[in-house]
Amino acid sequence: MTDSSLYAARVPIFPRRVSGRFRTLKWAIMIVTLGIYYVTPWIRWDRGPALPDQAVLVDLANRRFYFFWIEIWSHEFYFVAGLLIMAGLGLFLFTSALGRVWCGYACPQTVWTDLFLVVERWIEGDRNARLRLHEAPWSARKLRLRASKWAAWLLISVATGGAWVFYFTDAPTLLRDLLTVSAHPAAYTTIAILTATTFVFGGFMREQVCIYMCPWPRIQGAMMEEDTLTVAYRDWRGEPRGKGLRRRQAEEAQAAITRAAGPQIGGRAPAIPMPGLSGARSGAARQDGPGDCIDCNACVNVCPMGIDIRDGQQLACITCALCIDACDEVMAKIGKPRGLIGYLALSDAPREAAGGRPRGAWAHVFRPRNVLYFSLWAAIGMALVFALFIRPEIEMTVAPVRNPTFVTLSDGTIRNTYDIRLRNKHGEPRAFRLSLTSGSVLAIALEGTEDLVTEIPANAQKLQRVYVSARPGGPAAARAETALRFWAEDLASGDRAHKDSVFNGRED
Repeated sequence: MTDSSLYAARVPIFPRRVSGRFRTLKWAIMIVTLGIYYVTPWIRWDRGPALPDQAVLVDLANRRFYFFWIEIWSHEFYFVAGLLIMAGLGLFLFTSALGRVWCGYACPQTVWTDLFLVVERWIEGDRNARLRLHEAPWSARKLRLRASKWAAWLLISVATGGAWVFYFTDAPTLLRDLLTVSAHPAAYTTIAILTATTFVFGGFMREQVCIYMCPWPRIQGAMMEEDTLTVAYRDWRGEPRGKGLRRRQAEEAQAAITRAAGPQIGGRAPAIPMPGLSGARSGAARQDGPGDCIDCNACVNVCPMGIDIRDGQQLACITCALCIDACDEVMAKIGKPRGLIGYLALSDAPREAAGGRPRGAWAHVFRPRNVLYFSLWAAIGMALVFALFIRPEIEMTVAPVRNPTFVTLSDGTIRNTYDIRLRNKHGEPRAFRLSLTSGSVLAIALEGTEDLVTEIPANAQKLQRVYVSARPGGPAAARAETALRFWAEDLASGDRAHKDSVFNGRED
């Protein structure tokens, strides 16, 4: 009995640099996403003298989230929950329509791995040079190159961890504290952890994070179907594979036979089917000669996952489409149509193999499932925007003190106690007047003040204790419960908020 393992030891992958439209798209997305991540904490936004001026800030100390002109309080976490749901539905939508485009273009693991590969190529050279360096014994040159590469990776990793902590406090202040070694230990700990994970994941584990650690490759099977556009190899056009010299000799021989055969029509030789002319090969054409694939392995050499797309759909494929760029480049050199590897829906494969044209991309995108995903995504987004615009600038909550539910004063007055929490969302202090309405005569008093007005600082909340009393013998004092409504009025703007509650009396 032989021992078997479900884990395969990592074989280092050295992707070759490639140019093309998908590589250009990946460059653009990498620049934009990294720019947003590193620059955003330094954008300023004037909210007034009492509020932070950082455009995007997660203020854990005060339990607030600031995003430019939007301010989310801790009790408004449903906004964050809604955004997370939208992110999940968006991921489902893109996967159902275009496969793992998130993994191939915008996933942080992919973006930082691409950045680390740029550094690696810049220092050690392209694929062949890195392969030779990997196989070479340790020497002063190899140590110098590896140390330079690791040092550059480490700087990127430190910048990554440092940028993350800047989202949770004022960035300029924290940077000064970090440089003067006076920041909170939590900041240094967070930077150290994120530096280590970025350095290891982006520099050494790379594709193993996607294959072994990320759950999304397993989930994508439920999101994708035969109409999903994904990167695929047109085997009916490419097979059987052959080397370039044999291919050219076979084609020249076939062309010579064609020129010598039969009478010409209209002064031209009769047309014969050529591989790949229509983007697909018929079964007969595939048997007449070699396919368009010359088995150059260009698609394998550029793949950051180290897979061969010609083997079919695989869990490790992140649909980065670099194999498309590499194959198109080879096809152009040998004078063959591009698209041997391309975005393809599996439902179109039989049609293309028979020489037909595939359905348009929009026909695959606008499927019932995708329309449902988009409708849900848009509905949640509109609901969040609506809730954002209708939320009041002042809010209040009322919590009756239940121990005891009421007290009887020396003159027979029945008194209830309430804790009212008032929130002032304005950028300046505001005065609020409290009052109440009820079907019975009740008196209201505030703890710590003679009148019914309480001051609340700018963009803050205050817990105010309130006493409500019923005169002896009155209907509210004699009944078990009496409905009442508390009102809070902003004296500056006139805005009002209210909450309903009950007054507990001594039932006769």
